[in-house]
Amino acid sequence: MALKKRALDLAPKGAWFKSSRSNNGNNCILVAPLAERYVGVADSKFDNSPAFVVGHDAWKAFIDFAS
Repeated sequence: MALKKRALDLAPKGAWFKSSRSNNGNNCILVAPLAERYVGVADSKFDNSPAFVVGHDAWKAFIDFAS
């Protein structure tokens, strides 16, 4: 189950990085490693964007599927 939060509630701004699969436009996602094998995912329009948390295994399965 994913938890919805605001990006800055999950990790400081410096912890987020643009996904290597994102393009150079405005349709990018940011990811941040979180404690206890979780990953935060947010929209690149960062400051007030909503974000969600998934487990590391679920994130890896998504990346494997999308690659």
